[in-house]
Amino acid sequence: MASALWSCLVLALLSGLAASGFPRSPFRLLGKRSLPDGGVGGIDVYSTKINCKVTSRFAHNVVITKAVNRADTAKEVSFDMELPKTAFITKFTLTIDGVTYPGTIKEKEVAKKQYEKAVSQGKTAGLVKASGRKLEKFTVSVNVAAGSEVIFELTYEELLKRNKGKYEMYLKVQPKQLIQHFEIEADIYEPQGISTLDAEASFITNDLLGSALTKSFSGKKGRVSFKPTLDQQRSCPTCTDSLLDGDFTITYDVNRETPGNVQVVNGYFVHFFAPQGLPVVPKNVVFVIDVSGSMAGRKIQQTRDALLKILDDVKEDDYLNFILFSGDVTTWKDNLVQATPENLQEAREFVKSIQDQGMTNINDGLLRGISMLNKAREEHMVPERSTSIVIMLTDGDANVGESRPEKIQENVRNAIGGKFPLYNLGFGNNLNYNFLESMALENHGIARRIYEDSDANLQLQGFYEEVANPLLTNVELAYPENAILDLTQNNYQHFYDGSEIVVAGRLLDDHLNSFKADVKGHGAINDLTFTEEVTTEKITLWNGAVRNTFSWLDTVMVTQDGLSIAINRKKDMIVSFGDGVTFVIILHEVWKKQPSHHDFLGFYVVDSHRMSMQTHGLLGQFFHPFDFKVSDVRQGSDPTKPDATMVVKHHRLTVTRGSQKDYRKDASIGTKVICWFVHNNGEGLIDGVHTDYIVPSLF
Repeated sequence: MASALWSCLVLALLSGLAASGFPRSPFRLLGKRSLPDGGVGGIDVYSTKINCKVTSRFAHNVVITKAVNRADTAKEVSFDMELPKTAFITKFTLTIDGVTYPGTIKEKEVAKKQYEKAVSQGKTAGLVKASGRKLEKFTVSVNVAAGSEVIFELTYEELLKRNKGKYEMYLKVQPKQLIQHFEIEADIYEPQGISTLDAEASFITNDLLGSALTKSFSGKKGRVSFKPTLDQQRSCPTCTDSLLDGDFTITYDVNRETPGNVQVVNGYFVHFFAPQGLPVVPKNVVFVIDVSGSMAGRKIQQTRDALLKILDDVKEDDYLNFILFSGDVTTWKDNLVQATPENLQEAREFVKSIQDQGMTNINDGLLRGISMLNKAREEHMVPERSTSIVIMLTDGDANVGESRPEKIQENVRNAIGGKFPLYNLGFGNNLNYNFLESMALENHGIARRIYEDSDANLQLQGFYEEVANPLLTNVELAYPENAILDLTQNNYQHFYDGSEIVVAGRLLDDHLNSFKADVKGHGAINDLTFTEEVTTEKITLWNGAVRNTFSWLDTVMVTQDGLSIAINRKKDMIVSFGDGVTFVIILHEVWKKQPSHHDFLGFYVVDSHRMSMQTHGLLGQFFHPFDFKVSDVRQGSDPTKPDATMVVKHHRLTVTRGSQKDYRKDASIGTKVICWFVHNNGEGLIDGVHTDYIVPSLF
């Protein structure tokens, strides 16, 4: 779906920038074949900055490239930017000599027509097209007058997916020339806390990368910065061309104290679910493999290599079979067989003997595999607590038997009946990938393109590793019906180890105090239920008109202009003013079964001696020492609590001995402190009377 989304986007600048006979230049700022060595035609790209901000797996990326035309004549400059297939453009602008031209985003059909019209009229336009395994290419061209500067700014966003235990942010680096100011900066904020953070580049050795790269993380924040100097960008010490040509990848993961984490912001919630340490559910896998004539040569050899490696990773509790289709359909075994050492060895011999031949009968190959899985389940040939999967690999379109894509989809959908997922792997580009993707998605699976490169076998193995370890099946995430609106998908056939399920929704009541999120699924041993309690009791921090909202479920550190605020999950909030005073606000949770009991906040001053002498208020007037004397200790109305006389501020007061809890060092139990209690609302001890310190309608 992500790749389909990208191909439906066009960004057209309808600013009336006409191509009035300006000379053309093959220049590209970013992307393959983007600029001949050293830059030609007088175009100087002097700055490229990629700024990434990630919050709760959601990445907001801004790419700004600046260039100036130092030639004596106008030049056409084309900007290429390769973007992740799972991302979407939210903003694009061109600024020429201080004048900004905004772009607009259109849907597919409208976009094509508008793009073609803009190009035919000589206007500036951009179009997104597929370009590689993980990327789509965005291209836009503009005519730049002699001596003029152009600034290209593109903003795109994406939800980072967890794969094999890590979130991955993938950036393509291809400036194709030395750039005076080149930098990538990524700031990551994860409320659960960051457990690992790494970055690597495919185009540079670790020795050189280390001097240009900085990475760090602590608590909930992480940062990656890549700023190579001009000399570090050179392909050799005396070269004028750049070695920055490849992939820059940032990976990280978060702390997981519980299987789930629910975050609430501005009336919306997002639920992240990724349990760990569960036993793997046995799987029943049917590999449906295209062995038609078009698979001849390297493709069939790479397929054999990949299947042999996959067989090394199959677990003994699993069941499997191979279906081969060309013009006809053949099977390794009549039924699924358990992956015993003996059967696996026999399977390896079968895989080694696979040869290409004939036509492409996708329909019959898939139906044979699906029928085999249905039979195994119905006749109890596989474990009750196991899950079934179909993995189909093809490099072409159906050309024998049932060849109509819509009819094949209907047959497959009816045969599976929603009982298990179908994963389609499309080998190469000479196939109807949209058909494979659509068929997979409507059967709760996904499609993946396998590129015809030397590592195609590794691509196949990599996909299998993603689905090799199901931990839960039939996963359902449930929320109170009267509390949630606009819920995203909340039912999944599988949860795989190293992945993550994400559900988002809108709260019906912005002032909802709490609700429960229940997750149910079938495990390898028993059915499991996970419950996450969500509270929206808020902590709101204001800085002028800027508001930040947190809850007592957060662990957050906020520092700005000498003020430091630390929220410790379900414990306390510490407010510090530089080297000055520190306040502690403690959340005191009480026994909820008594209706009259309510959680309350305790306000404590850790180092009151640092407060100014001018500090006043109900508490502030006592932040500095004052004289008092206690005498005439005597029995009070309660024999366990003696009375006494206190002389303070020229007043004689009757006080009573008692105790109070100090929670500054122990927030849960507190420390018992012996003290004197002043009667009559502190009359005689406080300045004025107690009503002077009461502010009506404060909240």
